[in-house]
Amino acid sequence: MAIRAVVFDIGGVLEITGPMDFTRTWETRLGLAPGEIRGRLADMWAAGAVGGVTEATLLEATVERLGLTAAEVELMMADFWVQYLGVGNTELIGYVRQLRPRFRTGILSNSFVGAREREQAAYGLESLVDDLVYSHEVGVSKPEARIYELTCARHGVAPGELLFVDDLEVNVAAARSLGIHALQFRDNAQVIAGIEEIVSGAPG
Repeated sequence: MAIRAVVFDIGGVLEITGPMDFTRTWETRLGLAPGEIRGRLADMWAAGAVGGVTEATLLEATVERLGLTAAEVELMMADFWVQYLGVGNTELIGYVRQLRPRFRTGILSNSFVGAREREQAAYGLESLVDDLVYSHEVGVSKPEARIYELTCARHGVAPGELLFVDDLEVNVAAARSLGIHALQFRDNAQVIAGIEEIVSGAPG
């Protein structure tokens, strides 16, 4: 079965990101114990990852639970988004761009409410690929089977016709369990070589 669609994760793949440790700075600033911000907002952040809350609701809850002003919350979330977006992996983005029209291309991302707009502004992802599946928009996240099945359906391909790239082994393993070809991203050279090997070697 020939590969017809190639789909990429964003964070740690198309974006080069570091640890999401902005809370340490804010806990020090607010005199809170390590991990307290995440603890107080865990339910809201979990909901934000699958579209269970709006950005406005999240900001309101953060003001209330941390005792901050709206302006302080906006500053904290600005730090969040800087770390979330990282920097663009320009070499891999360029490679993804040239995969069309040989293949359909897509994005499959465990995301957060507000991510599409910010990633579009930073990296123009909507023009890079044919389809984008964001967990906060579809209400389910990797490694749940439903999000991979949805991705296949939106590309109009069978699992064996899709190649997926992610930096986390758990997400790669979940894709493979469904019959999807999957590669774990380690660096650009490794993953580009791996994609080329699979797309050229998959039987038609």
